[in-house]
Amino acid sequence: MTVMPQSSSATPKANQSLVLRKTSLRRVGTLVTGLLFGAIGLSANAGNLISSTDYLDYELPNDVQEKCAERQNCPEIEIKYLKTNHDWINDITNARINHFVVNSKPTESASINTRATPAIVKAAIDDFASSQFIDMPNDSSGSYNLMVTPDYLGHVSDFELFEINSYVFTGGAHGMSYSEYLIFDASSKKQIQLADMLQTGKKSRFEAQAYAAYKTWVKTVDNDLSSYEKNWPFTLSDNVTLTDKGVDIRYQHYSIGPYAYGMPVLSIPYSKLGGVIKPRFMPK
Repeated sequence: MTVMPQSSSATPKANQSLVLRKTSLRRVGTLVTGLLFGAIGLSANAGNLISSTDYLDYELPNDVQEKCAERQNCPEIEIKYLKTNHDWINDITNARINHFVVNSKPTESASINTRATPAIVKAAIDDFASSQFIDMPNDSSGSYNLMVTPDYLGHVSDFELFEINSYVFTGGAHGMSYSEYLIFDASSKKQIQLADMLQTGKKSRFEAQAYAAYKTWVKTVDNDLSSYEKNWPFTLSDNVTLTDKGVDIRYQHYSIGPYAYGMPVLSIPYSKLGGVIKPRFMPK
């Protein structure tokens, strides 16, 4: 069982991106989003998954363009979508990307119950960009930043692995990053969740292994496990992916540690998951 890296023969990433730079005001009129990689080699069972580039034309509202020119300070926005020859993977991944865009403002945390239309996505970006000139002082040199991009992580057996990364900055000491794993089953054409991987009644055993991995990780950042755990107690995240060595669990900022500790990843080797996850997820 191997994790396949992105092919070295892939064409370069498109340089087009939905980005407005304060040093180039002539770009105010039209912004575009770039799409990922050139070609990606997947498992024999899945065949070759080919991705190409595409873009979304976007124009800032006139009042925002005027403020950009006036203040020499524009929001920076980069939204990338996934486009492969597997429409069902595109649909699931890009729906999640739209979710992040529509919920990009900290005050907008409600889940998307229906598919976000292009009009809804555009309205969300417009609102995000406009907010910079409402929330930030006129003499502020800071600019809002919104980034959402998918990355291909490789494959394990029949499972194709992706990750969506986002970053939002709306002022303050730092921005907020977010990372979400996506596992796709090429044989059934479905997205796999942690619950799908576990054998019946084995969640508690998986959680125990995750807690052991948490304690191992804590020792890398603090000498006093008991004291650390009182401030940052363990919780089980269902944000998981497969690797060639085991199952990785990704945590967001502030989930099990302060911002400075980043987004920790707890790793559970396959040797400790026998009888816990279903056989098809174990090494072949």
